[in-house]
Amino acid sequence: MAKEPLLIIAAGGTGGHMFPAQALAEAMLRKGWRVKLSTDARGARYTGGFPHVVQIEQVASATFARGGLSAKIAALFLIAGGTLVAVWKMLWDRPAMVVGFGGYPSIPALAGATILHCRRMIHEQNGVLGRVNQIFAARVHGVACGTWPITLPEGARGHHTGNPVRAAVIKREGAPYIPPGDYPMNVLVMGGSQGARILSDVVPQAIAQLPASILDKLRVAHQARDEDLDRVTKFYAKHGIDADVKPFFQDIARRMSEAQLVISRAGASSVADIAAIGRPAIFVPFAASIRDEQTSNARGLVAADAAILIPESRLAPDTLAEQIEAVLSNPEAAVKMAHAALAMGRPDATDRLVELVEALSGQGADN
Repeated sequence: MAKEPLLIIAAGGTGGHMFPAQALAEAMLRKGWRVKLSTDARGARYTGGFPHVVQIEQVASATFARGGLSAKIAALFLIAGGTLVAVWKMLWDRPAMVVGFGGYPSIPALAGATILHCRRMIHEQNGVLGRVNQIFAARVHGVACGTWPITLPEGARGHHTGNPVRAAVIKREGAPYIPPGDYPMNVLVMGGSQGARILSDVVPQAIAQLPASILDKLRVAHQARDEDLDRVTKFYAKHGIDADVKPFFQDIARRMSEAQLVISRAGASSVADIAAIGRPAIFVPFAASIRDEQTSNARGLVAADAAILIPESRLAPDTLAEQIEAVLSNPEAAVKMAHAALAMGRPDATDRLVELVEALSGQGADN
């Protein structure tokens, strides 16, 4: 009796890599596939959310980005060893598809699949290819692109799937947008999973500068780091601003759906959530990123007039206050931004990923 087709998912240890990997694993299990996750010891610590039937296989891997020459040589040997192990395991249980989600832990499985000529693809969450995905983009059968547009190397075949969003976000997909008006209005401030210091430094001051006609009706939900929590809370209170300041919001999808404006970093997941629900946004990309991928992540929504982008180098209370007021004082423009964001969303990203896996593997219903 033939075994169900095997999917090997190769992913690193950050949420950016592991969340879409988990979404694909869950969907492929429902399709009757067997699923294995190939990761390293660091990545294995982030696998608690994966279904228990997913087999976790740890392989040796390492980054070339740290340390001197000796560390880079050691990394090379670790990756070579991990690749040999991956090849051996694939010989015993040949995958119908190998999908890499980026990060150095994905190298052994993708390299092994390349050596054995297995079907393989990668998923890139950001608007700029990561180092590992840059290496494999032209050596796989397809590149699932979470952010669009994206620049791919010659020979790479890109498919705009979008980034999978959480079930809580999907439930709020396209929730009716209540434009700014003469009633309570909500502003959501997000700086990624741990907040952002620069947003805690600038956003409260910018909001305090808004005219009383807006400020008197405003309610702020501000995600701040633990170390910034007290000072941000006190600032809002001192200026009589109704604000809920926390390091993490469990109900972020609800708060986003109720917001008239979102002020956020431009991480790929945040951008995907904002587009799926459909809300005007002001993005402040993370400036220290080597590849400046957050600016690329925001580019699509900015070009569609769904969002405003303010580089960190130009972020100041006066500048930000001007942009916040421009959105909250112009209901018609705010509605257009919300609709434009929704049009750019890909809430069906997981389904698109599944379809691409099936098509490229030859396991789809039409094959």
